[in-house]
Amino acid sequence: MVTNRPYLATLLLLGFIYTFQLQVAAVEPISHLKLNSKILQESIVNLINGNPSAGWKADLSPRFSNYTVGQFKYLLGVKPTPQHGLKNISTITHPKTLNLPDHFDARTAWPRCSTIGKILGMLSMLSMGMLRVKDQGHCGSCWAFGAVESLSDRFCIHFGMNVSLSVNDLLACCGFLCGGGCDGGYPLYAWRYFVHHGVVTEECDPYFDTTGCSHPGCEPGYPTPKCKKKCVNKNRLWRDSKHFSVSAYRIHSDAHNIMAEVYRNGPVEVAFTVYEDFAHYKSGVYKHMTGDVLGGHAVKLIGWGTTEDGEDYWLLANQWNRSWGDDGYFKIKRGTNECGIEQDVVAGLPSSKNLIKEFADVDPTRDASV
Repeated sequence: MVTNRPYLATLLLLGFIYTFQLQVAAVEPISHLKLNSKILQESIVNLINGNPSAGWKADLSPRFSNYTVGQFKYLLGVKPTPQHGLKNISTITHPKTLNLPDHFDARTAWPRCSTIGKILGMLSMLSMGMLRVKDQGHCGSCWAFGAVESLSDRFCIHFGMNVSLSVNDLLACCGFLCGGGCDGGYPLYAWRYFVHHGVVTEECDPYFDTTGCSHPGCEPGYPTPKCKKKCVNKNRLWRDSKHFSVSAYRIHSDAHNIMAEVYRNGPVEVAFTVYEDFAHYKSGVYKHMTGDVLGGHAVKLIGWGTTEDGEDYWLLANQWNRSWGDDGYFKIKRGTNECGIEQDVVAGLPSSKNLIKEFADVDPTRDASV
């Protein structure tokens, strides 16, 4: 019997893909009925606020007042990094002898860096006079926001330049190498894109969704924007607006290493598992209390501290605008890998490549905390 090898190979490949898809789908088995139910529930608010040991407060955030579970889930755009994608990626550790403060906030540590404290959701003025709402809006682009915002901060910390980099460039132009655009992506691959392709400024390529989530339900979800590789300001060249990273790396999951990385080099991008109760966060130190797994989310980690009750926490900036959480920020328990927050921490150092000459001689590997 003669075997049709190409045909057999195709069947094996399809079988592998099918098996892989089944494994992914099995992670979050949510019924159609639940996907169409409201994400905000009075019962969850009452359960959290009625538990004196919860450590955080919940409310019915106006940010998600008309959202279904499915619509909220769409915002959670982190895909698990394939194991083969971790090859040749360094994992950074820092000396245990490094003395770190009990409390740290990158906004006050580097007050000249306005990007650190620019919570997404504020109106920002571009040089051409247009107002834009900075919010991930109708798109599962958290993986891109977390990366771009962290790199923007690091350009200021290491080079003294306040520059807002373009989420749109990364989202639209990285393509399948970073994942699925508005349907989710890989945070680590975003930093690889910065190394090999760079990222233009927000002024050159503003975020495509200028509406934000100002209307009920934030539907329909927008498709990934097309990569145009042209600045909206025709007087600026795309290639001249590129800002690069010299590296893409992971940070060891030990809390001390993450703290040291932020202390020395600036904010990092972190990914974590989101449960239903997280949508209700208002203040305090979040710990998962109730609800199903909905997906993975990426945000910017900017500091840490300890409450008066002795609970250690991380301080993070979200991209769901100021109407959610504690003025757009949230705290989550530190040191126990709550919701996987310490498990997938990525960053990179800014490069002097393509910068104007006055920055060309600055050493991007120096300790920025000095």
